[in-house]
Amino acid sequence: MEQVKNSHPEEDPISVLPRVGPKVASTLEKLNIFQVKDLLFHFPYRFQDKTRITPIKSLVDREFALVVGRITSVEENFRRSRTRQSYRPSRSLTVKIRDDGGSMKMVLFHFSNQQKYYLERASWIQCFGEVRLMGRGLQMTHPEYSVYEYSPTIQKADRLSPVYGLTEGIGQGMMRNIVLSALEYCKNLTVPNLLPKAVIRANGLSDMKLAFEDIHTPKIDDHQEGQDFSSLPAMRRLIFEELVSFQVARRQQKKIRQAADAPSMNPEGDLSKRLRDSLKFTPTKSQRTVIREIISDLRSSSPMLRLVQGDVGSGKTLVAAAAAAWVVDSGHQVGIMAPTELLADQHLKSFYDWFSPLGIDVQVLTGRLTQKVRKQVERGMKTGQAKIVIGTHALFQEGVEFKDLGLVIVDEQHRFGVGQRFALREKGVVDKQVPHQLVMTATPIPRTLAMGFYADLDVSSITELPPGRIPIKTEIFASDHRMNAIQRVDAVCASGQQAYWVCPLIDKSEVLDVESAVEAEKFVRQSLPGRRIALIHGRIKSDKRDKIMTKFRKGEIDVLVATTVIEVGVDVPNASLMVIESSERLGLAQLHQLRGRVGRGASQALCTLLYKQPLSDMSRSRLQVMRETTDGFKIAEKDLDLRGAGELLGTRQTGAQIFRIAEISRDRGLLSDVIKAADLILEQHPDLIDPLIRRWTIREGQYSAV
Repeated sequence: MEQVKNSHPEEDPISVLPRVGPKVASTLEKLNIFQVKDLLFHFPYRFQDKTRITPIKSLVDREFALVVGRITSVEENFRRSRTRQSYRPSRSLTVKIRDDGGSMKMVLFHFSNQQKYYLERASWIQCFGEVRLMGRGLQMTHPEYSVYEYSPTIQKADRLSPVYGLTEGIGQGMMRNIVLSALEYCKNLTVPNLLPKAVIRANGLSDMKLAFEDIHTPKIDDHQEGQDFSSLPAMRRLIFEELVSFQVARRQQKKIRQAADAPSMNPEGDLSKRLRDSLKFTPTKSQRTVIREIISDLRSSSPMLRLVQGDVGSGKTLVAAAAAAWVVDSGHQVGIMAPTELLADQHLKSFYDWFSPLGIDVQVLTGRLTQKVRKQVERGMKTGQAKIVIGTHALFQEGVEFKDLGLVIVDEQHRFGVGQRFALREKGVVDKQVPHQLVMTATPIPRTLAMGFYADLDVSSITELPPGRIPIKTEIFASDHRMNAIQRVDAVCASGQQAYWVCPLIDKSEVLDVESAVEAEKFVRQSLPGRRIALIHGRIKSDKRDKIMTKFRKGEIDVLVATTVIEVGVDVPNASLMVIESSERLGLAQLHQLRGRVGRGASQALCTLLYKQPLSDMSRSRLQVMRETTDGFKIAEKDLDLRGAGELLGTRQTGAQIFRIAEISRDRGLLSDVIKAADLILEQHPDLIDPLIRRWTIREGQYSAV
């Protein structure tokens, strides 16, 4: 056991604890437990109630219970068990137990001769485990138990027993003892309260050390059966502090970023005016407001980091183009990063159409370019001839250089990791000056989530659609009415318009009852023999995929059967019908993005959602929201309610863990007080910032943003 002196004992290595030698420490590392604080934060996922003795006659199938009774018999049973190589006997031990009201069995399949010896000589037993109704009788298999020769002094617990997540080599008993030793270690030392006393008093928060004790060993009165774990006063204390830590870290990061130096953008020409005059439409009031906010940032010598959010079709690309024009006219380059080649091509078309007539060189850099073309593009970037470069991950690869990168624009920002955005930003560092950054998302972010998660960003919202857009109608049918959807597709094609038919999977699954694009393409082709049908999905090579999309844009394809690969980056004004099969399998945000692929022309657009029965309550709620509104901001709020922040932020799919215990969607009621607490710490208690962030950091760089 190491001897460590630390003003923050929870940061000591777990080797300071009794029972934690090198072997146990190595095993605990599999659970990401390295420091004492990791044990304190390794919360139980449920509790066992050993505080009440349950009479045998009151036992309930599949519930855990504490039972005390007389041992009436102990019987060892043998049966022949067949293995691949031979027959071999296996044994079990059946202990019959009786109390004043009934009887039950305790069965052990793995036991030692010593266990059998003590059970045969005991008269009383106390056992705790899960009760199962087996045949006509009640049984516990491998419960925790203690035996007595005489009528026992009942060993009822005065607190609930925690049940922890484990790994091979660590049992529940060992984990409980190690956690208790961590609590005891901190009990003899001072675990500092890292929130100001004024915050603790104003929010009725408990002492930090007591909070940990109450979480790991709650009294029976503190936790009722079925009660939400997060509602415990001790849990509320920890959640509150974690949210404060996150707020402080993000805003501290913003302060550090703003202290850096960036090129101040002051245009020398009239490119912005020429771009504006060349447009065949008038930007919306909301677009003009957001453009002004961006230009105000670009004029500053502090690096901009602004998030522009807007609904599908709200005109984010034009806003990005206005920012690019301002930067190019100031003598700098612009890099635009898209998550897919399809979206990069879409941006290339838009930017080329806008800027090429104005004499601005627009280039694209993606993985599919030939070596010769790629070298030409990279040469233009390095010499500064290429003013606007649009690309995918190829933009931040080693060896790719800009002469003077002044602005980084990241589209669908949640699809990129912090490291990828940082890599592109670093390509613009010249004489310690960093480029400005503009990140965009077509998935509107609820205000709650923006307050809680994006404290390091300035957020702009495009809240209106271009004039003349007709709201998309949405209808919902069970998959039994598939032919109704076919009739709608045929009618749309007969009118000279086009349709999408979308499925969640490429191929049919043996596990999931979900429609596949390959099977759907066969069905649509057979049902509509006179129509031009094409299939597109992620496994088709990018060049072939691009050819299919080009033909669809030109109207040479009537129905495009696809997977969700067309979720972003497809703009075909002539497409007025979207059919989505197995829609119950998709989230609200994804359904809204797919629906947004239609309704971009002057005709009334329709989205048909087909679902497989039976429909869960959550799926029914999602589809109902889709029918009721086309407002992306309202849909995002509902998605936050239904699925939580992980889906909207993209962290759940990537496996990224942002919080230890807090969950913004669940804990949003605390955010107003959390922000006040963060304000107080940043303004009056700067000494608390670093220890507060260290206490709650899951991994290095967790709270950083670029």
